[in-house]
Order: sequence, then C-alpha cells, then structure tokens
Amino acid sequence: MLRFIAHYGIHFIVPIIIAIYFYREKKFWAAVILLSGIVIDLDHLLATPMFDANRCSINFHPLHTYWAIAIYTMMFAYKKTRIIGLALLIHILADIVDCLFIGEEF
Repeated sequence: MLRFIAHYGIHFIVPIIIAIYFYREKKFWAAVILLSGIVIDLDHLLATPMFDANRCSINFHPLHTYWAIAIYTMMFAYKKTRIIGLALLIHILADIVDCLFIGEEF
C-alpha cells in the first residue's frame, strides 16, 4: 500500500503542489503540464506484458532510458522547456521510487 501511495502520490500530488507553490499566477496550466508527464507511459504499450507490477521501468521502456532521462534533464535546464522537463523528471522520480520499493537496480 505504501508503494502505491508513494508512486501515485509523486505522479499526481507532487505536480499539483509544485504548480501551486512555484507557478502561483498560472497554477492551473502549470498543473496540467506537470500532470501530463504521465504521457511517457505510452511506451508501456510496447512491452510484453504491457504491465508488470514487479518490473522496473527505468532503462526498460524507451522513454524511461538513461538517454531519455538525459534529454529531460537538458530540457529542465532551459527556461523555455523547463516545465516540460520538470514534468518528465517528476515522472521518472516516481518510477525510481517504485523501483526502490521492489528492490530493483536501475
């Protein structure tokens, strides 16, 4: 249960808190963008089985690879793409926490 709360809390609650705290004037749209980081889970459609509760997503799915994470980090470094990079990095953080719960190395 703690794993579920931590994983989905990072996916859904953390972006809203960040939007409210750091993007006060545009918190609604910031929250929408930050929550949309979940879209990178579309790469799970390429896996067989599509969902495996005991599989670490990091470096398994194409949009969860170290190369992709490097691109997300670069996006976060530039002001014009910062919020998108942040959305994707929050998603990766949620998946890292999930990997730690199942004892997988990434």
